[in-house]
Amino acid sequence: MAKKNEPKVNLVEVLKEVMDAKNMDDTIIEGALKQALISAARKYLHLEKKIEVEIDKETNEIHVYLRVDVVDDYPDYDPEMTAEEVEKMDEGYMLVPEAQEYNEDAQPGDFLEIEVPTTTFGRQAIQTAKQLLTQQIRDAERQKITDTYRDRVGSMISGEVLRLEGRNVIVSLGKQTEAMIPHKEQISHERLVQGQSVKAVIARVEESAKNGAQVILSRASGDFLKELFRQEVPEIYEGSVEIKGVARDPGFRAKIAVYSRDEKIDPVGACVGMKGARVQTIVRELGNERIDIVHWNPDQDVFITRALAPANIVKLTDVPGTNRTVVVINDENLAQAIGKNGQNVKLAATLVGRDLDVFGENEWSAKNEEEKAQVLKPREQELQRFARNKAESLFAGAKADADQEPEA
Repeated sequence: MAKKNEPKVNLVEVLKEVMDAKNMDDTIIEGALKQALISAARKYLHLEKKIEVEIDKETNEIHVYLRVDVVDDYPDYDPEMTAEEVEKMDEGYMLVPEAQEYNEDAQPGDFLEIEVPTTTFGRQAIQTAKQLLTQQIRDAERQKITDTYRDRVGSMISGEVLRLEGRNVIVSLGKQTEAMIPHKEQISHERLVQGQSVKAVIARVEESAKNGAQVILSRASGDFLKELFRQEVPEIYEGSVEIKGVARDPGFRAKIAVYSRDEKIDPVGACVGMKGARVQTIVRELGNERIDIVHWNPDQDVFITRALAPANIVKLTDVPGTNRTVVVINDENLAQAIGKNGQNVKLAATLVGRDLDVFGENEWSAKNEEEKAQVLKPREQELQRFARNKAESLFAGAKADADQEPEA
Protein backbone atom coordinates (compact mmCIF):
# COMPACT_ATOMS: atom_id res chain seq x y z
CA MET A 1 0.00 0.00 0.00
CA ALA A 2 1.05 3.67 -0.30
CA LYS A 3 2.89 5.27 2.58
CA LYS A 4 0.62 7.23 4.98
CA ASN A 5 2.56 10.50 4.76
CA GLU A 6 2.95 10.40 0.99
CA PRO A 7 0.91 13.17 -0.74
CA LYS A 8 -1.97 11.97 -2.88
CA VAL A 9 -1.60 12.25 -6.64
CA ASN A 10 -4.37 11.54 -9.14
CA LEU A 11 -2.85 8.81 -11.33
CA VAL A 12 -5.53 9.10 -14.01
CA GLU A 13 -4.86 12.83 -14.41
CA VAL A 14 -1.11 12.20 -14.66
CA LEU A 15 -1.59 9.56 -17.36
CA LYS A 16 -4.03 11.77 -19.27
CA GLU A 17 -1.33 14.45 -19.39
CA VAL A 18 0.99 11.92 -21.05
CA MET A 19 -1.72 11.01 -23.58
CA ASP A 20 -2.52 14.65 -24.36
CA ALA A 21 1.18 15.37 -24.93
CA LYS A 22 1.29 12.52 -27.44
CA ASN A 23 -1.86 13.85 -29.16
CA MET A 24 -2.91 10.41 -30.37
CA ASP A 25 -6.32 8.89 -31.06
CA ASP A 26 -8.05 7.34 -28.04
CA THR A 27 -8.47 4.06 -29.92
CA ILE A 28 -4.69 3.67 -30.15
CA ILE A 29 -3.87 4.52 -26.55
CA GLU A 30 -6.78 2.87 -24.72
CA GLY A 31 -4.96 -0.46 -24.50
CA ALA A 32 -1.77 1.30 -23.41
CA LEU A 33 -3.65 3.20 -20.68
CA LYS A 34 -5.20 0.01 -19.35
CA GLN A 35 -1.83 -1.74 -19.21
CA ALA A 36 -0.31 1.21 -17.36
CA LEU A 37 -3.12 1.25 -14.79
CA ILE A 38 -2.90 -2.52 -14.28
CA SER A 39 0.85 -2.24 -13.71
CA ALA A 40 0.39 0.61 -11.21
CA ALA A 41 -2.39 -1.22 -9.36
CA ARG A 42 -0.26 -4.35 -8.96
CA LYS A 43 2.64 -2.30 -7.68
CA TYR A 44 0.33 -0.49 -5.26
CA LEU A 45 -1.23 -3.74 -3.98
CA HIS A 46 2.08 -5.68 -4.05
CA LEU A 47 0.51 -8.65 -5.80
CA GLU A 48 0.28 -10.23 -9.25
CA LYS A 49 -3.44 -10.83 -9.50
CA LYS A 50 -6.17 -10.19 -12.03
CA ILE A 51 -6.71 -6.45 -12.43
CA GLU A 52 -9.33 -5.11 -14.80
CA VAL A 53 -9.82 -1.53 -16.02
CA GLU A 54 -13.18 -0.14 -17.10
CA ILE A 55 -13.39 3.11 -19.08
CA ASP A 56 -16.71 4.89 -19.48
CA LYS A 57 -16.28 6.71 -22.78
CA GLU A 58 -19.38 8.87 -22.19
CA THR A 59 -18.36 10.24 -18.78
CA ASN A 60 -14.61 9.69 -19.25
CA GLU A 61 -14.52 7.98 -15.85
CA ILE A 62 -11.96 5.25 -15.23
CA HIS A 63 -12.29 2.49 -12.63
CA VAL A 64 -9.72 -0.13 -11.64
CA TYR A 65 -10.78 -3.41 -10.02
CA LEU A 66 -9.15 -6.39 -8.36
CA ARG A 67 -11.27 -9.38 -9.43
CA VAL A 68 -10.44 -12.92 -8.31
CA ASP A 69 -12.06 -16.20 -7.32
CA VAL A 70 -11.45 -17.14 -3.68
CA VAL A 71 -10.13 -20.71 -3.23
CA ASP A 72 -8.66 -22.81 -0.42
CA ASP A 73 -6.15 -24.32 -2.86
CA TYR A 74 -5.07 -23.63 -6.43
CA PRO A 75 -6.71 -25.94 -9.02
CA ASP A 76 -4.78 -28.64 -10.85
CA TYR A 77 -3.21 -27.60 -14.11
CA ASP A 78 -3.09 -29.29 -17.46
CA PRO A 79 0.48 -30.68 -17.71
CA GLU A 80 0.64 -29.41 -21.30
CA MET A 81 0.17 -25.79 -20.21
CA THR A 82 3.14 -23.47 -20.54
CA ALA A 83 4.61 -21.58 -17.58
CA GLU A 84 3.07 -18.37 -18.92
CA GLU A 85 -0.36 -20.01 -19.16
CA VAL A 86 -0.09 -21.31 -15.58
CA GLU A 87 0.94 -17.88 -14.34
CA LYS A 88 -2.00 -16.28 -16.18
CA MET A 89 -4.40 -18.80 -14.63
CA ASP A 90 -3.02 -18.16 -11.12
CA GLU A 91 -3.78 -14.45 -11.51
CA GLY A 92 -7.50 -15.24 -11.38
CA TYR A 93 -7.35 -17.03 -7.99
CA MET A 94 -6.65 -15.91 -4.42
CA LEU A 95 -6.26 -18.09 -1.34
CA VAL A 96 -8.67 -17.51 1.56
CA PRO A 97 -6.17 -15.97 4.05
CA GLU A 98 -5.03 -13.40 1.49
CA ALA A 99 -8.60 -12.65 0.36
CA GLN A 100 -9.65 -12.02 3.98
CA GLU A 101 -7.13 -9.16 4.12
CA TYR A 102 -9.49 -7.35 1.73
CA ASN A 103 -12.78 -8.84 2.95
CA GLU A 104 -12.75 -10.59 6.33
CA ASP A 105 -15.87 -12.56 5.37
CA ALA A 106 -14.32 -14.06 2.21
CA GLN A 107 -14.83 -17.83 1.86
CA PRO A 108 -13.89 -20.48 -0.76
CA GLY A 109 -16.13 -20.14 -3.79
CA ASP A 110 -16.63 -16.39 -3.35
CA PHE A 111 -15.90 -13.89 -6.08
CA LEU A 112 -13.88 -11.00 -4.70
CA GLU A 113 -14.20 -7.59 -6.35
CA ILE A 114 -12.41 -4.60 -4.88
CA GLU A 115 -12.15 -1.19 -6.53
CA VAL A 116 -8.60 0.09 -6.36
CA PRO A 117 -8.52 3.84 -5.55
CA THR A 118 -6.20 5.34 -8.13
CA THR A 119 -5.97 8.62 -6.19
CA THR A 120 -4.04 6.86 -3.42
CA PHE A 121 -1.36 5.29 -5.62
CA GLY A 122 2.15 6.09 -4.48
CA ARG A 123 4.61 8.14 -6.52
CA GLN A 124 6.66 5.07 -7.38
CA ALA A 125 3.59 3.33 -8.80
CA ILE A 126 2.66 6.45 -10.75
CA GLN A 127 6.16 6.80 -12.19
CA THR A 128 6.12 3.15 -13.25
CA ALA A 129 2.73 3.64 -14.90
CA LYS A 130 3.94 6.77 -16.75
CA GLN A 131 6.98 4.94 -18.06
CA LEU A 132 4.91 1.95 -19.15
CA LEU A 133 2.29 4.17 -20.83
CA THR A 134 4.98 6.11 -22.70
CA GLN A 135 6.58 2.87 -23.88
CA GLN A 136 3.24 1.37 -24.88
CA ILE A 137 2.36 4.48 -26.89
CA ARG A 138 5.80 4.49 -28.53
CA ASP A 139 5.33 0.83 -29.49
CA ALA A 140 1.85 1.60 -30.85
CA GLU A 141 3.22 4.51 -32.86
CA ARG A 142 6.01 2.33 -34.25
CA GLN A 143 3.61 -0.44 -35.22
CA LYS A 144 1.16 1.97 -36.82
CA ILE A 145 3.87 3.61 -38.91
CA THR A 146 5.33 0.23 -39.88
CA ASP A 147 1.93 -1.18 -40.89
CA THR A 148 1.00 1.96 -42.84
CA TYR A 149 4.17 2.56 -44.82
CA ARG A 150 6.19 -0.64 -45.11
CA ASP A 151 4.01 -2.02 -47.90
CA ARG A 152 4.26 1.30 -49.73
CA VAL A 153 8.05 1.35 -50.11
CA GLY A 154 8.90 2.62 -53.60
CA SER A 155 5.65 4.55 -54.02
CA MET A 156 5.22 8.31 -54.31
CA ILE A 157 4.02 10.43 -51.41
CA SER A 158 3.50 14.16 -50.86
CA GLY A 159 4.07 16.13 -47.70
CA GLU A 160 5.04 19.49 -46.25
CA VAL A 161 8.45 20.48 -44.96
CA LEU A 162 8.15 20.91 -41.18
CA ARG A 163 11.71 21.81 -40.27
CA LEU A 164 15.37 21.24 -40.99
CA GLU A 165 17.47 19.16 -38.60
CA GLY A 166 21.04 19.76 -39.59
CA ARG A 167 21.27 18.64 -43.21
CA ASN A 168 18.18 16.42 -42.93
CA VAL A 169 14.66 17.54 -43.88
CA ILE A 170 11.69 16.58 -41.69
CA VAL A 171 8.42 16.24 -43.62
CA SER A 172 4.86 16.02 -42.32
CA LEU A 173 2.85 13.23 -43.96
CA GLY A 174 -0.32 14.16 -42.08
CA LYS A 175 -2.05 12.30 -39.23
CA GLN A 176 0.79 13.16 -36.84
CA THR A 177 3.36 11.21 -38.88
CA GLU A 178 6.75 12.70 -39.63
CA ALA A 179 9.20 11.41 -42.22
CA MET A 180 12.80 12.30 -42.96
CA ILE A 181 14.70 13.01 -46.15
CA PRO A 182 18.35 12.39 -45.21
CA HIS A 183 20.95 14.59 -46.87
CA LYS A 184 22.13 11.76 -49.12
CA GLU A 185 18.55 11.23 -50.37
CA GLN A 186 18.16 14.87 -51.43
CA ILE A 187 18.82 16.28 -54.89
CA SER A 188 22.14 18.08 -55.20
CA HIS A 189 21.95 21.87 -54.90
CA GLU A 190 18.29 21.65 -53.86
CA ARG A 191 17.24 23.76 -50.87
CA LEU A 192 13.92 22.79 -49.32
CA VAL A 193 12.36 25.32 -46.93
CA GLN A 194 9.82 25.16 -44.12
CA GLY A 195 6.22 25.10 -45.37
CA GLN A 196 7.16 23.93 -48.88
CA SER A 197 5.18 21.11 -50.47
CA VAL A 198 7.43 18.27 -51.49
CA LYS A 199 7.17 14.98 -53.37
CA ALA A 200 9.34 11.94 -52.65
CA VAL A 201 9.24 8.17 -52.68
CA ILE A 202 9.15 6.04 -49.56
CA ALA A 203 12.63 4.53 -49.49
CA ARG A 204 12.30 2.41 -46.35
CA VAL A 205 10.98 2.26 -42.79
CA GLU A 206 13.71 2.14 -40.17
CA GLU A 207 13.12 0.90 -36.63
CA SER A 208 15.14 1.55 -33.50
CA ALA A 209 14.50 1.11 -29.78
CA LYS A 210 15.43 4.76 -29.19
CA ASN A 211 13.49 6.56 -31.92
CA GLY A 212 10.77 4.07 -32.80
CA ALA A 213 9.79 3.76 -36.45
CA GLN A 214 11.06 6.35 -38.93
CA VAL A 215 9.82 6.72 -42.51
CA ILE A 216 12.75 7.53 -44.80
CA LEU A 217 11.98 9.40 -48.02
CA SER A 218 14.11 9.89 -51.13
CA ARG A 219 14.22 12.38 -53.97
CA ALA A 220 17.58 11.13 -55.21
CA SER A 221 16.72 7.50 -55.99
CA GLY A 222 15.88 5.91 -59.31
CA ASP A 223 12.48 4.98 -57.88
CA PHE A 224 11.62 8.67 -57.55
CA LEU A 225 12.32 9.23 -61.24
CA LYS A 226 10.25 6.16 -62.11
CA GLU A 227 7.29 7.40 -60.08
CA LEU A 228 7.45 10.86 -61.65
CA PHE A 229 7.24 9.30 -65.12
CA ARG A 230 4.43 7.04 -63.92
CA GLN A 231 2.48 10.13 -62.83
CA GLU A 232 3.15 12.21 -65.93
CA VAL A 233 2.95 9.55 -68.67
CA PRO A 234 -0.46 7.82 -68.94
CA GLU A 235 1.02 5.07 -71.11
CA ILE A 236 3.38 4.10 -68.28
CA TYR A 237 0.64 4.30 -65.66
CA GLU A 238 -1.63 2.10 -67.80
CA GLY A 239 1.15 -0.39 -68.58
CA SER A 240 1.41 0.01 -72.35
CA VAL A 241 4.89 1.52 -71.88
CA GLU A 242 7.30 -0.18 -69.48
CA ILE A 243 10.26 1.31 -67.62
CA LYS A 244 13.16 -1.13 -68.05
CA GLY A 245 15.82 0.69 -66.09
CA VAL A 246 16.97 3.95 -64.52
CA ALA A 247 20.35 5.51 -63.79
CA ARG A 248 20.78 8.85 -61.99
CA ASP A 249 23.33 11.38 -60.93
CA PRO A 250 20.75 13.31 -58.86
CA GLY A 251 20.43 16.96 -59.77
CA PHE A 252 22.66 16.66 -62.83
CA ARG A 253 21.72 13.92 -65.26
CA ALA A 254 19.65 10.77 -65.58
CA LYS A 255 18.93 8.05 -68.10
CA ILE A 256 15.71 6.04 -68.26
CA ALA A 257 15.11 3.06 -70.55
CA VAL A 258 11.55 2.52 -71.82
CA TYR A 259 9.88 -0.09 -74.02
CA SER A 260 6.51 -0.92 -75.52
CA ARG A 261 5.32 -4.26 -76.89
CA ASP A 262 2.76 -2.35 -78.94
CA GLU A 263 4.52 -1.35 -82.16
CA LYS A 264 1.99 1.47 -82.62
CA ILE A 265 3.29 3.22 -79.49
CA ASP A 266 6.56 5.14 -79.55
CA PRO A 267 7.75 4.78 -75.92
CA VAL A 268 10.25 7.64 -76.16
CA GLY A 269 7.71 9.97 -77.76
CA ALA A 270 5.12 9.06 -75.12
CA CYS A 271 7.57 10.05 -72.37
CA VAL A 272 8.62 13.28 -74.06
CA GLY A 273 5.05 14.42 -74.70
CA MET A 274 3.70 17.11 -77.01
CA LYS A 275 6.43 19.75 -77.43
CA GLY A 276 8.30 18.09 -74.56
CA ALA A 277 5.60 18.98 -72.03
CA ARG A 278 5.69 15.72 -70.06
CA VAL A 279 9.43 15.40 -69.62
CA GLN A 280 9.83 19.12 -68.90
CA THR A 281 7.43 18.83 -65.97
CA ILE A 282 9.68 16.12 -64.54
CA VAL A 283 12.85 18.10 -65.29
CA ARG A 284 11.47 21.07 -63.31
CA GLU A 285 10.58 18.83 -60.36
CA LEU A 286 14.17 17.58 -60.35
CA GLY A 287 15.74 21.02 -60.40
CA ASN A 288 16.56 20.99 -64.15
CA GLU A 289 18.19 17.57 -64.06
CA ARG A 290 18.93 16.53 -67.64
CA ILE A 291 17.06 13.36 -68.64
CA ASP A 292 18.00 11.05 -71.52
CA ILE A 293 15.12 8.80 -72.57
CA VAL A 294 16.49 5.61 -74.13
CA HIS A 295 14.50 3.17 -76.24
CA TRP A 296 15.26 -0.20 -74.64
CA ASN A 297 16.14 -3.17 -76.85
CA PRO A 298 16.67 -6.82 -75.90
CA ASP A 299 19.75 -6.88 -78.12
CA GLN A 300 22.57 -5.83 -75.79
CA ASP A 301 24.67 -4.15 -78.50
CA VAL A 302 21.71 -2.10 -79.71
CA PHE A 303 20.85 -1.11 -76.14
CA ILE A 304 24.44 0.00 -75.41
CA THR A 305 24.56 1.99 -78.63
CA ARG A 306 21.34 3.81 -77.75
CA ALA A 307 22.44 4.40 -74.15
CA LEU A 308 25.61 6.13 -75.39
CA ALA A 309 23.85 8.24 -78.04
CA PRO A 310 24.66 10.51 -79.78
CA ALA A 311 28.07 8.83 -79.87
CA ASN A 312 28.92 6.98 -83.09
CA ILE A 313 29.84 3.43 -82.01
CA VAL A 314 32.52 1.84 -84.17
CA LYS A 315 32.87 -1.50 -82.41
CA LEU A 316 31.53 -3.42 -79.40
CA THR A 317 33.32 -6.45 -77.95
CA ASP A 318 32.24 -8.42 -74.89
CA VAL A 319 35.09 -9.72 -72.72
CA PRO A 320 34.28 -13.43 -72.25
CA GLY A 321 33.44 -14.62 -68.74
CA THR A 322 33.02 -11.07 -67.45
CA ASN A 323 30.49 -8.26 -67.31
CA ARG A 324 32.72 -5.93 -69.33
CA THR A 325 32.20 -4.63 -72.85
CA VAL A 326 34.94 -2.80 -74.76
CA VAL A 327 33.45 0.11 -76.69
CA VAL A 328 35.27 1.86 -79.54
CA ILE A 329 33.78 5.27 -80.40
CA ASN A 330 34.33 7.70 -83.26
CA ASP A 331 36.67 10.42 -81.98
CA GLU A 332 34.30 13.19 -83.02
CA ASN A 333 31.78 11.97 -80.44
CA LEU A 334 34.20 10.64 -77.83
CA ALA A 335 33.95 13.61 -75.46
CA GLN A 336 30.15 13.50 -75.58
CA ALA A 337 30.10 9.76 -75.01
CA ILE A 338 32.31 10.01 -71.93
CA GLY A 339 30.68 13.17 -70.60
CA LYS A 340 31.92 15.53 -67.91
CA ASN A 341 33.96 13.57 -65.36
CA GLY A 342 32.87 10.39 -67.15
CA GLN A 343 29.25 11.00 -66.15
CA ASN A 344 27.59 9.87 -69.38
CA VAL A 345 29.45 6.60 -69.73
CA LYS A 346 28.91 5.81 -66.02
CA LEU A 347 25.16 6.34 -66.34
CA ALA A 348 25.04 4.31 -69.56
CA ALA A 349 26.93 1.47 -67.87
CA THR A 350 24.49 1.47 -64.94
CA LEU A 351 21.51 1.55 -67.29
CA VAL A 352 22.63 -1.40 -69.43
CA GLY A 353 24.10 -3.35 -66.51
CA ARG A 354 27.56 -3.69 -68.05
CA ASP A 355 31.03 -2.30 -67.31
CA LEU A 356 31.83 -0.16 -70.36
CA ASP A 357 35.51 0.19 -71.24
CA VAL A 358 35.55 3.11 -73.71
CA PHE A 359 38.26 3.94 -76.26
CA GLY A 360 38.49 6.50 -79.03
CA GLU A 361 38.85 5.10 -82.55
CA ASN A 362 42.33 6.53 -83.04
CA GLU A 363 43.51 5.31 -79.63
CA TRP A 364 42.26 1.79 -80.39
CA SER A 365 43.75 1.74 -83.89
CA ALA A 366 47.14 2.79 -82.49
CA LYS A 367 47.31 -0.35 -80.33
CA ASN A 368 49.04 -3.42 -81.72
CA GLU A 369 47.36 -6.82 -81.62
CA GLU A 370 49.09 -7.80 -78.39
CA GLU A 371 47.90 -4.64 -76.62
CA LYS A 372 44.35 -5.15 -77.86
CA ALA A 373 44.45 -8.74 -76.67
CA GLN A 374 45.59 -7.52 -73.26
CA VAL A 375 42.62 -5.14 -73.04
CA LEU A 376 40.24 -7.93 -74.06
CA LYS A 377 41.77 -10.41 -71.62
CA PRO A 378 39.55 -11.22 -68.64
CA ARG A 379 40.91 -9.98 -65.32
CA GLU A 380 40.87 -12.36 -62.38
CA GLN A 381 38.69 -10.08 -60.26
CA GLU A 382 36.22 -9.71 -63.12
CA LEU A 383 35.95 -13.47 -63.55
CA GLN A 384 35.34 -13.98 -59.84
CA ARG A 385 32.76 -11.20 -59.63
CA PHE A 386 30.96 -12.43 -62.75
CA ALA A 387 30.82 -16.00 -61.45
CA ARG A 388 29.58 -14.84 -58.06
CA ASN A 389 26.87 -12.66 -59.58
CA LYS A 390 25.76 -15.45 -61.88
CA ALA A 391 25.53 -17.91 -58.98
CA GLU A 392 23.52 -15.41 -56.93
CA SER A 393 21.19 -14.81 -59.87
CA LEU A 394 20.62 -18.54 -60.37
CA PHE A 395 19.99 -19.03 -56.66
CA ALA A 396 17.49 -16.14 -56.58
CA GLY A 397 15.71 -17.55 -59.62
CA ALA A 398 15.50 -21.04 -58.12
CA LYS A 399 14.16 -19.61 -54.85
CA ALA A 400 11.53 -17.58 -56.69
CA ASP A 401 10.41 -20.68 -58.61
CA ALA A 402 10.23 -22.68 -55.39
CA ASP A 403 8.14 -19.99 -53.71
CA GLN A 404 5.66 -20.07 -56.59
CA GLU A 405 5.23 -23.84 -56.56
CA PRO A 406 1.88 -24.88 -55.01
CA GLU A 407 2.04 -26.91 -51.83
CA ALA A 408 1.34 -30.61 -52.22
